[in-house]
Amino acid sequence: MNKTIGNIRYSLVLVISFLYNVIATSTNLSDNTFKTINYVSFSETKNGFVVFSNGKASPILVDKDDHAGVLRVAGHLKDDIKLVTGVIPEIITENKVSGSNVIIIGTIGKSKLINELVESGKINIDDVKGKWEVSLIQVIDNPFPGIKKGLVIAGSDKRGTIFGMFDFSSQMGISPWYYWADVPVINKNEIYVKHGRYNLGEPKVQYRGIFINDEAPALTGWAFENFGGFNSKFYAHVFELILRLKGNFLWPAMWGRAIYDDDPKSPILADEYGVVLSTSHHEPMMRAHVEWSRYGKGPWNFNTNTDVLKDFWGEGIRRMGKNESIVTVGMRGDGDEPMSKDRNIEVLSKIVEVQRGIIENVTGKPAVETQQVWALYKEVQEYYDMGMRVPDDIMLLYCDDNWGNIRRVPGAKEKMRKGGTGMYYHFDYVGGPRNYKWINTNPLPKIWEQMKLSYENGIEKLWVVNVGDIKPMEFPIQFFLDLAWDPDRFGPNEVEEYTLLWSKQQFGENYAGEIAKLIAHYGKINSRRKPELLDWNTFSLVNYREFQRVADEYNSLTKKATQIYSRLNKEYHDAYYQLVLYPIEACANIYNLYHATAKNHFYAGQGRAMTNQLADSVRFYYNKDSIMTRFFHTSLANGKWNHIMSQTRIGYTYWQQPPVNVIPKTKKIELVNGSSPGLMVEGCQDVFSPQNDALPQFDVFNKQNYYVELFNKGNKAFKFSAKASEKWLKISSAKGMVIDQEKLYVTIDWEKVPVGKSNGLVKIKAGNENYIIKVNVWNPSVNEQASISGFVESNGYVSFEASEFAKSNSYNNISWMVVPDIGRTGCGVMPSNLVFEKMEPGKGASVEYPVHFTSNGKITVHAYFSPTLNYVEGDGLKYGVSVNDETPQVVNIHTDESLRAWEKAVSNNAVEHKTIHNITSPGNHILKFHMITPGLVLQKIVIDTGGLKPSYLGPQPSFKKF
Repeated sequence: MNKTIGNIRYSLVLVISFLYNVIATSTNLSDNTFKTINYVSFSETKNGFVVFSNGKASPILVDKDDHAGVLRVAGHLKDDIKLVTGVIPEIITENKVSGSNVIIIGTIGKSKLINELVESGKINIDDVKGKWEVSLIQVIDNPFPGIKKGLVIAGSDKRGTIFGMFDFSSQMGISPWYYWADVPVINKNEIYVKHGRYNLGEPKVQYRGIFINDEAPALTGWAFENFGGFNSKFYAHVFELILRLKGNFLWPAMWGRAIYDDDPKSPILADEYGVVLSTSHHEPMMRAHVEWSRYGKGPWNFNTNTDVLKDFWGEGIRRMGKNESIVTVGMRGDGDEPMSKDRNIEVLSKIVEVQRGIIENVTGKPAVETQQVWALYKEVQEYYDMGMRVPDDIMLLYCDDNWGNIRRVPGAKEKMRKGGTGMYYHFDYVGGPRNYKWINTNPLPKIWEQMKLSYENGIEKLWVVNVGDIKPMEFPIQFFLDLAWDPDRFGPNEVEEYTLLWSKQQFGENYAGEIAKLIAHYGKINSRRKPELLDWNTFSLVNYREFQRVADEYNSLTKKATQIYSRLNKEYHDAYYQLVLYPIEACANIYNLYHATAKNHFYAGQGRAMTNQLADSVRFYYNKDSIMTRFFHTSLANGKWNHIMSQTRIGYTYWQQPPVNVIPKTKKIELVNGSSPGLMVEGCQDVFSPQNDALPQFDVFNKQNYYVELFNKGNKAFKFSAKASEKWLKISSAKGMVIDQEKLYVTIDWEKVPVGKSNGLVKIKAGNENYIIKVNVWNPSVNEQASISGFVESNGYVSFEASEFAKSNSYNNISWMVVPDIGRTGCGVMPSNLVFEKMEPGKGASVEYPVHFTSNGKITVHAYFSPTLNYVEGDGLKYGVSVNDETPQVVNIHTDESLRAWEKAVSNNAVEHKTIHNITSPGNHILKFHMITPGLVLQKIVIDTGGLKPSYLGPQPSFKKF
């Protein structure tokens, strides 16, 4: 297959993904159209084909000499029709059928049935024959004598035929996740296929698949309990899933597993289905890593154990036989480690040479006739950068950094390689800075941006993604494989539409819009910081109410998700719990757990009476996690998914997991005997004092409310009273009793406050203590307000999302794209051109942000970006910042490429860079962000004018007036 498959353009065919059920007739649609065109109808259509009506299902006719996989999947189609209708259609393998309607299935050149239809002129295959995995679906009249109407499902090859059948099943209402997530099949009284000719098109990425990895204890426990291990019974479900998702490639489970050795039926079944097997990046020559411990002798060292390794590898190729495979070449160390501390390129090159000789000797064919791949994973990319090369027919498999950030894209020479290039991506990982295996933390906008970057830079031979246990990565897996089918179909705005359509596919029309928002939102929150990386210090308890806001955000999602669960028809409950409710509810519980832990530690330091109650809350949330897991394992879907949520997620202290969840440490204190008042002012790290006696400034634009918090350090309640010094100053409670603690919220009556800057006092008497809290208010005149333009400074900072620009400036047809939800707190902006092209600072594309400063002097501009690596050769990716007409300051975001810097970036899912500028006078100014190199996704900008306080996400957006 020519590696430039992704560049083929044909005018009559729409490249589609079955998820969207987007089927094009041979006219009027281009391959960039993003529309939903269904060829299946559930009511009678003019000249349509009757699949099921009046309790009768049309029979399925398939040539007995077609591919065994086609016959097998025809059986799946039979079962799918039964699921939808309750009636089992007959499968006929001899053309001795007559009647009104017959479903005719076959592969072009292999099926006598299809060949006869072509020869008789009943179907035209000019745009299908010889293509890669193309499916033709067409309703025709009088296909054979005695048959009035036929529904033809024909493939250009085996997988083309299989994809056609599964696409048809999808349109009838069979979700790819009907088994893996218990998505229900809704019964239909009638099924028709609309009259017409539908070409499903050719994929843009040739090989598209998944890697089952890091699968213990979750998937391992489940597979052994249900199938006795990772055998052919287990893999039958995996192969079917991959094909229903229009994938065609698998790196099988490898933690102590060997697909060829564990059950020889598994690779036979894979080849029958048409699933291309390979072995992972560190398992050469079709042999699993564990096989060396089973059968190897001596060290895993080519220099000292050459003959044994050659025999070991030769067996892998002999065992592969004629199965459609991609052979991994090269060699890493024993156990997914570097081979040695020395970068001996000469030895590595010799290893590849020897392996190719083995391939030739065993297959009896030139090595070039066996597809091979060399993974540039971790240190292997360094070897390549240092000059190591492999023959041109070997595919180069580029990799991400295990955290979803592309490490390198091919240059001009690599793009011309006969073997092509691929990408190995991660949704799951075991390694530093922290394992992440438990729950889906992969938002679609990030996947889209990085894989689109790969595709635009010529990576189109193979896309494979590490999916861990398969569950709970259902949603991103399907998106990844649909994106691989046709990356051109997706722009940044189509991701949101995809989420909606996916929700409809799993849960029907009624609540799909609300469910889509929930799915997108929880993915966004989980990507801010993966659950395994959370602890009680992640968010600020004091500044910007940050920890409370993020916990409330997740709890709000839980409330909405629970409400929808109660309204959904019961047949959707199991699927909804797996795909929506559990990920939200369980992650919200983790946030509550660490929020309670943070407050426990903080309160203990202040001697608060609530300290011990918070310790009890931590225990409650920790136990709740176990209760939810137990429900998932023993009650959900009648206990079908036991073990599958067994990955550790609580109590990490370094990269590797503890063997079981560990409850966070909490503190308990002895309370003062009697009442003992204390007070803390919002925004202050410590208790009330002459240095912590003022609330943050109020202003008419933001109309803030702030609180003072009364708390008890004793075991008896105390009374309080609160008074304001000014009529325009409002306090939520004038008096009351404090048992543990109470927040008093302070607000401003903006109708009564004087123009200009004003001061007031909040006076509180608590027990025998007296507190006076200062209040500062800014209420500019109407004329002054009218003159203000931009994001308005408040409390020593300005904060805004990158997508909130006032003006965008293009250059050389390179403009800016707003990518919805790619930021930690909002949308992001990125260049429309993803192929590398440098621009002169100040002369290229830019975006402008009006800002109103209330002060002058030095400012620090904090620019927050999505993590990105220096994926092209050069000194790093760069941007520029200027204020007004000053010369842009150029920042190279890759000046520090240390391990520590990378770990911080991927842990925070953001990188922060600073520039310092001088503001000569208060008033309106323009901050301009300049594109110098592509590849940067700007998420957020925060300007420190002297009052910015530490937080994880930065302050909330400033008031905007423009």
